[in-house]
Formats: sequence, C-alpha cells, structure tokens
Amino acid sequence: MMIRKAYKYRLTTNTETEQLMSQYAGNCRFLWNKALALNLHHLENKQPLLWYQELDWFSKLWKKSKEYGFLKLSPAQTLQQTLNQLERAFKDAFDKKQPLKKIPAFKKRGDRDSFTFPQGFNIEGKRIFLPKIGWINFRKSREIEGIPKNVTVSRQGKHWFVSIQVEIELTEPVHPSTSMMGVDMGVKRLFTLSDGQFEEPIDIGFYQEKIKRLQKRLAKKIKFSNNWRKLKEKINRLHTKIANIRHDILHKLSTTLSKSHAMIVLEKLQIRNMTKSAKGDRDNHGKMVKQKSGLNRVILDQGWGMFKTFLEYKQLWSGGQVLFVDPKYTSQTCPVCQHRSKDNRQTQAEFECVLCGHKEHADVVGARNILERGHRLLACGEIDISLLSEAGTRQLSNELEPAVA
Repeated sequence: MMIRKAYKYRLTTNTETEQLMSQYAGNCRFLWNKALALNLHHLENKQPLLWYQELDWFSKLWKKSKEYGFLKLSPAQTLQQTLNQLERAFKDAFDKKQPLKKIPAFKKRGDRDSFTFPQGFNIEGKRIFLPKIGWINFRKSREIEGIPKNVTVSRQGKHWFVSIQVEIELTEPVHPSTSMMGVDMGVKRLFTLSDGQFEEPIDIGFYQEKIKRLQKRLAKKIKFSNNWRKLKEKINRLHTKIANIRHDILHKLSTTLSKSHAMIVLEKLQIRNMTKSAKGDRDNHGKMVKQKSGLNRVILDQGWGMFKTFLEYKQLWSGGQVLFVDPKYTSQTCPVCQHRSKDNRQTQAEFECVLCGHKEHADVVGARNILERGHRLLACGEIDISLLSEAGTRQLSNELEPAVA
C-alpha cells in the first residue's frame, strides 16, 4: 500500500530569507487572484473556464510586461504549482462527489501565505535547499521516512515552516485490535465512548477572553498605524496558539482511539449545516440567535471535522475502519427497549426511558446507539458505501472480490 504523509518543521530564518519567502508567497497570491478573476469573469459571461495550459500562457505573458514583471523574480515552478492548485480547486467546485464544493476565493495578504516546490529541493540532515533561496536550517523534531516528493513553505504568524511530503510503501496493515467502539461527539463533552469513557472539551476560554479584550483595544486604534499593527500581531499569535492547542489535543486523542479499536463508528454529522447562522433575513428574522451563535462557536472550537479526518487516515494506515451511521434520534432512543421519544431526554445530561425506566447519561446512550447501528449495518449487509471512510471502502472491496470471483 502506497501512502503519502507530510513532516512539518519550523525554519530557522533571517531577515534576508524572510524577505525572499514573503516576496515569493506574495507573487503566488497575486497570480492566484489574477487567474481567479479571469475565470470568474468567464463564469459571469457564461464562457468556458480557463484551465492550466491557458492560464500558464497568460502568466508567461504577464512576466514579460512592465506592470507584472515582478513575477519573474519567483521560481517558475512555484507559479506553475499555484495554477495547478487553482485548476484543482475549480474541478473540486464542480465535482458532485465533493460534499463541501464551493467556488475558489480570493486570497488576502497574511492569510495562508505559502508556495510549493515540486522539484529542485534537497534535504541534508537538519537543513534544506530551496531554489533561489539556498540552504536553510530547520528544527528537525523527528526523522523523515520515505521518498520526498515536494515541499511547501508556509507562514504561520511570524514564523515560517516547511512541510515535506513523502511517499511510503507499506505492507497491507492488520489492526492489532478486534474491538469496535461507538463515539458520540458532544458540546459539554468533546466525545463519549460507548463503554462510558469520555473526554472533556478543549479548554481555550482563557485565550478567547484575552482575544476579546485585545480586539476591543484594537477597535480604538487608528487602522494600519504602528500600534494597530502591533496589537494585530498579538491577536494573530493568540489565534495561532489556540489552533496549535486544538491540533495537538485532537492528534493525541485520535491516535489513542485508532490504536485501541479496529472499528470506530461515528455519526455522519453535517457540521456545515449544523453551524449555519440563525439570523435569518430582512423578512424572516431568526429566533434565539445569540444562543445559536454560542452553540456554533462551541462546535467549531472543538474541531469535530478535524477529529473525523484524523481518525480516517490513521485507521487507514493501521488497517482499521471508520464507519458512519445516521445520527437521527441516537440520543432519544432507549438502548434497552428501543423505545424512541423526545421525553426520554429531558435535560442535556439525563436520559430516562419513559417506557422501561432505564437511566443513564444521555451521551453514553447516544454512543451505545451509534455502536448498535454500526453492528446492525455490518451484520445485515446494509452498508451504505457513502457512509464508509476511504479505509472502510478499500477493505470492504477487498473482502468482496473473492466472493464475486
């Protein structure tokens, strides 16, 4: 089995290299926005989209002009990769199989500044050679395994990082465990397992309150003044810290779950729909807007989508599966007598069946019902392929091939 994974390290930069990298990232951003504007114009006028070959011809034309001649300062392959990424983004936008398809958006300065080298780089020990930049040291926190295929240089806050994507050939993995676990994602708890164990939500309240105070001070500053920029940088550093905390916790928890259970059953939650604003419009005003806004913020802060993604690829690498089931009424159905009623759950935490009197924590009930639905799907052979993760789909197809033959 061939897999691709990335190793991310922080670069040790100086003023000269930072200026070069900022320039290259800015040129890639400019080219993205310029090419995107062309395609949006074509869409508005119902004309065919421009793909990589046409956009590459335009970029070479722009390089020769006086107005956009600064593009020649960037390595050509970084600009070509930008156009490739834009083409892929448009293809995904019109791909019916993509659940979150949307038209590519314009990029702003400081927002995910990056550029990619598909070739011409070299890695020796704790340093890396980048075309037109030279050798740069990086903080090598772990060894690189596999064949490097490309590198992406990106900026987060005031630091620059390099992501080295490698290709690794692995034997078909066999998961060491044979257990199956249902996982119920929640608000008061990050998640609850069907065996009763649970994890507390990610606590970032201290940093969020600090950001609120700084944003109030920022609103009183003159925009783009030196004091405004200093305060803006502080706020950005806090946002980066929150993202790093969330990333670290979710990685550790998903790794523990993936190593412990061969099959993990999750609800197929439509997070994008769940976190829609309740404001409504001018004619139809929303209800409980403040409460819904708070709920949306909590859901997004916990990183449910990120947690699901981590579990999927870690299970794929370890030989396990992730199965998704219908989330309807999981917290209102009694796991003992299967009686379903909204009266079974009177509060956030308490579940008491009105028919048989079974009492249990509501999140544990939800996790048990999720696990039971996973067992039922597997036992009855009613698996909806769209609800299986990539790992599950691959393993299921391998199991079915001998039977078909």
